[in-house]
Amino acid sequence: MSASTRVGVISDTHGLLRPQALQFLQGCDSIIHCGDICERRVIDELSRIAPVAAVRGNNDRGDWARALPDSELLRIGEIFIYAIHDLSLIDIDPKTSGVSVVLCGHSHKPHIEQRDGVTYLNPGSAGPRRFKLPISVAELIVKGAEFTARIAELESPDPASRPTPTSQRS
Repeated sequence: MSASTRVGVISDTHGLLRPQALQFLQGCDSIIHCGDICERRVIDELSRIAPVAAVRGNNDRGDWARALPDSELLRIGEIFIYAIHDLSLIDIDPKTSGVSVVLCGHSHKPHIEQRDGVTYLNPGSAGPRRFKLPISVAELIVKGAEFTARIAELESPDPASRPTPTSQRS
C-alpha cells in the first residue's frame, strides 16, 4: 500500500501568517497557497515547512507576484489538483480535464462541495478576519487515487458556533 501525502491548503493570508496556521501546516508534504498572499515573505516562511505551489490573487502585486501563475495544475499521488484564486475565473472544465480537486480562495468563506464528481475546496482565509467569517486552513490527505479533504478553523469569533470538520472522499 502506498504512503499518504498531506497537502496543506491556505489562502487569503493578506500578508499575515498566523502562528496557528504555521502550526497546522507542520508535517505537510507540500503546501498550496490559493492567492492573496500579498508579501513574498509569506511564501518564504511556508517554504521552511514544505515545498509551496502558489497562484496569484487579485491583491498580489509587484515583481514577485507577476512571477506567480494565475492557475496551477498539480499531480499528487494519482489525482490532479487545479488551483486558482477566484473560482469565477476558472478556464477549464475540471471533469473533462481529469481533475479530482479544485482549490480556490477569494471569498474568505471555507467550503467543501462535490459537483459533478469533482471536489471544490476553499480553505477560507488564514489572514486578517473579514466580517464574522472564521479563520481557517485546510488539508488534503492523498493516498494513490483516494483523498480526503478537511477544513480546520484556527479560531472562531464564537467558539460555541464552531462547525465540525467536513470530509470528502473520491
